[in-house]
Amino acid sequence: MNAGVGAGALAFLHESRAQRVVFAPGQAAAACAEEAARLGVRRAMVIAAPSEAAIADAVAAGVPTAVRHDDVVMHVPVEVAERARRAAADGAVDAVVSVGGGSTTGLAKAVALTTGLPIVAVPTTYAGSEATDVWGLTEGVTKTTGVDARVLPRSVVYDATLLTTLPPELAVASGLNALAHCIDAMWGPRADPIDRVLAGEGIRALAAGLRAIVTAPSGLAGHEQTLYGAHLAAVAFASAGSGLHHKICHVLGGRFALPHAPTHAVVLPHVLALNAPAAPEARRRIAEALGTPDAVHGLADLYRTLAAPRSLRDLGMPEDGIAEAVEPILAAVPPHNPVPVDADRIAALLRAAWEGSEPR
Repeated sequence: MNAGVGAGALAFLHESRAQRVVFAPGQAAAACAEEAARLGVRRAMVIAAPSEAAIADAVAAGVPTAVRHDDVVMHVPVEVAERARRAAADGAVDAVVSVGGGSTTGLAKAVALTTGLPIVAVPTTYAGSEATDVWGLTEGVTKTTGVDARVLPRSVVYDATLLTTLPPELAVASGLNALAHCIDAMWGPRADPIDRVLAGEGIRALAAGLRAIVTAPSGLAGHEQTLYGAHLAAVAFASAGSGLHHKICHVLGGRFALPHAPTHAVVLPHVLALNAPAAPEARRRIAEALGTPDAVHGLADLYRTLAAPRSLRDLGMPEDGIAEAVEPILAAVPPHNPVPVDADRIAALLRAAWEGSEPR
């Protein structure tokens, strides 16, 4: 960019990630087989948790499979990743097909990180990991994340019919995890105008879709809108980078083995309440997407409608974990957060989230 460009000029750098995205309601098996064939797959490793075995059988029926792997653990512990990598090597596989939620996709990414194998991802939640080049591994109580082009799935097959049997409370938590991607993308360290447009549309679709799911849990339309919103959320987040919200949740999830999506759902209103007053453009965009005059109050209204999870205490976090988590979070705070954060602010935020009190 040229030096001397006038103040207020629209100048930014945006990078789009190369990935095929197939929305195929009711056609996951055919679409998955087609995507595998396009990649020339001859010996696939199909990763699915035991609870997803029947879905994986159906979805991967047309894929030449050499290895079925079901050792899936939340937050992808390093030892679990190593076992999956050995299984891939022993089976001489040439691709990975993941069928499941964020933990399953995360394990496929752990394999791709060291092998370069292509991934075909078939999500069964709204986690969004399938649309990012972000990987995460947990060693002991520390969760480490990074960015690597090798872990971005080559193809994603979205089939909303696979999500219509999700219990509403799981759908809500997963969808709010996706909403957190949108809100972090408004002020992430690399956020740009394109990210904000994608995130705004993602918020609109997620809010509408989740409301529809609560009204009609098995209705296809709500799940389609939520899946569409979750994809936009992940694309925006991958470009903008991990903001304060995700840094907090990564520390809490790794340290206390908290469930991923509900943790994001609980923490999100508190981060929004902290950052929104210092980010007026983001606050306006979020409010408009929620169809409300104010972002913080609009999110609170949505949470009431959805009966969303509210308390870290209810998720199993110990009270003394508040003090324990402050320093690791401060060490991970990303640059350019709208509000300067210190130990007192983080402790107050965690206390409110632990108690389930109103964000402030």
